[in-house]
Amino acid sequence: MITIGPSLIQMLPRLRRYAITLCRMADVADELVQIACEKALASPGRGADVPFEAWMFRILRNAWIDRMRRLRTRGEEIDVYERDDLSAFDGAAIPEQRLMLNKTMQAIARLPEDQRELLLLVCVEELSYRDAAEILDLPIGTVMSRLARARRKLAEDVGLEGGRLL
Repeated sequence: MITIGPSLIQMLPRLRRYAITLCRMADVADELVQIACEKALASPGRGADVPFEAWMFRILRNAWIDRMRRLRTRGEEIDVYERDDLSAFDGAAIPEQRLMLNKTMQAIARLPEDQRELLLLVCVEELSYRDAAEILDLPIGTVMSRLARARRKLAEDVGLEGGRLL
């Protein structure tokens, strides 16, 4: 049996970042990461043909999907971005880069969920198209076309010339 502990520890920040992107609530993201880690550590093994990172992101995504299915019977939860008291930005002191970051985050949030998730996996988490396709259970051609549409829309929304981004 292969020890996955060290690899898993190195992946924790990336898993948490991905979980926050999925749920947009830090406490829920922490719970999802914990669930994913528990499942990975409890697993006697994994498919040798699946890279460890892709396997972990897939476990985390499946935990999110399971949670969403359970929550359909519950009421609405408050989004962390709607809480002014949690804001980390001072409007009078935000430099130009912060304004662009905010504009970009808003543009990413407006993307369809499938494009937003794919953009995060490939552009932020630096997974290959093949690994992203495996995680999302999509053909690689679909991954490429969705990512191209997401990049084009994001570039247009933030005002970059020619729609070129990333």
